Amino acid sequence: MSLAIDGLSSLYDTKNTSNTANKLEDTLNSDLSKATEDELMEVCKDFEAYFTEQMFKAMQKMIPESESVSSSTRQLQDYYKEQMVQGLAEQSAQGEGLGLAQMLYEQMKRNYGLD
Repeated sequence: MSLAIDGLSSLYDTKNTSNTANKLEDTLNSDLSKATEDELMEVCKDFEAYFTEQMFKAMQKMIPESESVSSSTRQLQDYYKEQMVQGLAEQSAQGEGLGLAQMLYEQMKRNYGLD
């Protein structure tokens, strides 16, 4: 039995770019010198989420993929893997995470004179 999903490749292609990366890029292009402490922390958490997402993706590349999967099934798997990785990375940055966000936040506070 074969499952055909029309338009899956176009859906995957438009969603393949990381939401985290786009959000981070938009924020970094803005003027952060007048940002509040909460806004700075949010930028730092966005960066940590992006960094974590890239680590997860690098780790996934080390796992061999099955060659017996059809191309439409592989596209569907890739789409959901992408969504899962983004979600996990964002969730991990919301708590204490790796601690990277906190370190960046402290440095940005010093750089922008918010201490």
